Amino acid sequence: MSNIPLYVQIAEHLRDNIKIGKWKEGERIPTEKDLCDIYNVSRITIRKAIDELVKEKLLYRERPKGTFVTPFEDTADNYTLVKGFTEEMKEIGKQARTLNVELEVTRANKKLAMYLNIEVGDKVLIIRRIRGDDDKTFAYFVTHIKFEEHFSLNPKLYYGSFYAYLNQLGISVNQEREVVEAILPNHEIKTALKIKENTPVLKRTRYTSCKSENFYEYTECYYVGNLYKYYLDFSL
Repeated sequence: MSNIPLYVQIAEHLRDNIKIGKWKEGERIPTEKDLCDIYNVSRITIRKAIDELVKEKLLYRERPKGTFVTPFEDTADNYTLVKGFTEEMKEIGKQARTLNVELEVTRANKKLAMYLNIEVGDKVLIIRRIRGDDDKTFAYFVTHIKFEEHFSLNPKLYYGSFYAYLNQLGISVNQEREVVEAILPNHEIKTALKIKENTPVLKRTRYTSCKSENFYEYTECYYVGNLYKYYLDFSL
């Protein structure tokens, strides 16, 4: 019997419905009651599963109409560069610094296939980077992209701005979604950032894309909570 919570399993099925196009952008999904009947579970379980996709901005609620698939904004004719860590540091007068880069080529599981718009078993390049500024180290990034032959396996090429590197390959990332949450570090994060297990960490999960080049990125960014500030600018 699986030890994965039931709502997590159902959330995975709901993601699949969006991925394969069973539920179209802007379309209302079945009601909570209908989903309870489909999966033979309680409304609380269904609500928690939907909450997961709302957090990921794959679904949104519109009372009293229901829950809908979030439309992907088409920005192909309105280019906007997604701001990376290097640009963030520059805006506050700091110099971004990368201390270490590790590369790994693996195969996509169902989760990565969903996020990267690829098939299960396709090659995935994982880029792990430990970063900071001139004064301190406070960030650990784990980036996943579909592996293509034009992506270098030389770690030195990933020490600078990742998005600047993509631009050199003709990939201008222009769509982004983020989920931000506070967590406690697991063993991998503690080791990478050399912090204690009770140190607060800010986790930013980024989903970016350049649809014209069929490029999708899924990155988990971890920041030491008391060493990093997350700025939002909604000005036009």
